[in-house]
Amino acid sequence: MAHAVKWGILSTADINRKVIPGAHASPKVDLVAVASRDQARADEYAKTWEIERAYGSYEALLADPEIEALYIPVPNNMHCEWSIKALEAGKHVLCEKPLSRHADHVEAAFDVAERTGRLLSEAFMYRHNPQTKRAKQLVDEGAIGELRLVRAAFSYGLYDEDNIRLRTDVEGGALMDVGCYNVSGSRLLGGEPERVWGEAWYGPSGTDWVFTGTMRFPGDVIATFDCGTAMVERDELEAIGSEGSLFLDDPWHCTVPVIELRREGGVERIEIEPQDSYRLELENLSDAIRGEGSPLLGREDALAQARVLDALHRSAMSGAPVSL
Repeated sequence: MAHAVKWGILSTADINRKVIPGAHASPKVDLVAVASRDQARADEYAKTWEIERAYGSYEALLADPEIEALYIPVPNNMHCEWSIKALEAGKHVLCEKPLSRHADHVEAAFDVAERTGRLLSEAFMYRHNPQTKRAKQLVDEGAIGELRLVRAAFSYGLYDEDNIRLRTDVEGGALMDVGCYNVSGSRLLGGEPERVWGEAWYGPSGTDWVFTGTMRFPGDVIATFDCGTAMVERDELEAIGSEGSLFLDDPWHCTVPVIELRREGGVERIEIEPQDSYRLELENLSDAIRGEGSPLLGREDALAQARVLDALHRSAMSGAPVSL
């Protein structure tokens, strides 16, 4: 087997606690560095998580010649900026989702990846999980007949207006934080939408606290979704067809992967071996870096995702549907 890829993490973001265990457990990933904007914070973090090198600035991490790839979990509005800086520094990049809702920013980042001969991938970890692949396969094989409707949900409750997820200046809000999963899952099953309609309640922080969307896909497939940062915890994905439906109770975290295939004869429970989605996404890019595969998620998917998020955002702001 090829030797492990040397990885660094750019920032001490909260999401790291889900990513680091899989990185440490994988023979394909050698997590050796972390950066913070504060050296003491970086030192403490590196000690806690057993990471060899600690940098007191992002720039110092980029300057480490031994680091081959970076995981970038900075705030939404900084995703493309720091992805570009990392690519320019010769690093491969796995950037936390959503890469951006600005298609031109996504284009610019992938243009730099192409020019520098480096890989860039958007970190939708659930896409790497066997549950997701099996659900897509079942729909494509006609297990529910012809696909008619996709229904998705992802919500939780957060009321601290200073929290990064509720701040307008860093492009927070429900659609960007959790709704992007609904959009991604609907696109995975339905293709690329032709028209979207978004409705939002903008809470006290100015971000969308509840967002609902309808998307029309080719072949008369329709998707509806809701997401929120001011609701009870929920996460569901359902594909409804002419002959049955396919229901995922845990579509995004994939902690307890089960697919319920609901047809006239009853409900078939398809249980899938749990796997660490975060580890899988790191391994996917590590394999690609070593020339042993290609990134599951590249330019095309990230660009399409950004266009749909932007269209939904514009629709909610204008109160009218937006065609893509």
